[in-house]
Amino acid sequence: MTERVASARPVRILLADDQPLLRTGFRMVLGTEGDLDVVAEAGDGVEAVELSRRLLPDVVLMDIRMPRMDGVAATRAIVDARLPVRVLVLTTFDLDEYVVGALRAGASGFLAKDVPAEELIAAIRTVAGGDAVVAPRILRRLLDRFAELLPDPAQTPSAALDALTDREREVLVQVARGLSNAEIAAVLSVSETTIKTHVGHLLTKLRLRDRVQAVVLAYESGLVRPRA
Repeated sequence: MTERVASARPVRILLADDQPLLRTGFRMVLGTEGDLDVVAEAGDGVEAVELSRRLLPDVVLMDIRMPRMDGVAATRAIVDARLPVRVLVLTTFDLDEYVVGALRAGASGFLAKDVPAEELIAAIRTVAGGDAVVAPRILRRLLDRFAELLPDPAQTPSAALDALTDREREVLVQVARGLSNAEIAAVLSVSETTIKTHVGHLLTKLRLRDRVQAVVLAYESGLVRPRA
């Protein structure tokens, strides 16, 4: 279960979508939560980047397909600018390949556009709290569909993973399977605090921003393989 972000102020959100009706719907849903505040709306990627620079929202709810600049490029621009802004990408199933690009660009997670309201709200709080949202079912579908795009593990240097301890590798495998810290703790029979520490260490050693990037690396390195 996702914990609510403990904060003295509401989580500030920027809605980036080229469809005004969808933005209105998201605003209505998020407006019912006292700890969430929609501070602005952007109708294209360029505007999303400009508003992110100017307003520094906590979370950008980013559509993938937008005019002038798509969501992948906008995400990359926000991340490359080192803004204290996290990006949560929304997608539809027919745009899977764009999600992979968004994750590599530095997005803190992704959800389907038809996600239930309570899951969207929980995801925003999670991302604002510094964690990442990995939807296991969608992630597995992405990696299965694009397995041919992943490098051959036999030809992939493992130097990056060599820095990890055996336990950190075990934790990374479970993270790649989409498990939460609590679920990993149950699988490995240790405390949730211990798992949180391991995750922090492996992210630091691998120079990764969050667990979403850790998932991508786990598959790209061959540590975890897509289903045959």
